[in-house]
Amino acid sequence: QLQLVGSGGGWVRPGGSLRPACVASGGNVDRHTIGWFRQAPGKDREGVSCINYSGGTYHADSVKGRFTTTRDNAKKTVYLEMSGLKPEDTGVYFCAAGLGWTLLSSYYSDWGQGTQVTVSS
Repeated sequence: QLQLVGSGGGWVRPGGSLRPACVASGGNVDRHTIGWFRQAPGKDREGVSCINYSGGTYHADSVKGRFTTTRDNAKKTVYLEMSGLKPEDTGVYFCAAGLGWTLLSSYYSDWGQGTQVTVSS
């Protein structure tokens, strides 16, 4: 079982950038897909992006062209590079580890604690 710690959220104005990170420990993260999910107040959790062990990525339509997901296996860290942020990107961002390559949360077994992202003027 992996332990995941997410960090790097914060407050930015519309159009700004943030770079949350997810650090893994306690297992072989190299073979896991790491996904990013977000949950806005009063809304269901939604998948944002995922990156598999070989670096292949998939991003939700709502963030394509604005968000990039990268991983550094030596540091056991996955980054969500967010730019062109919009108020609707506001929410708690969670990272999770699984063995599929999907934005369906049910395929992820290990979850981090979440980091708050707020986009407002």
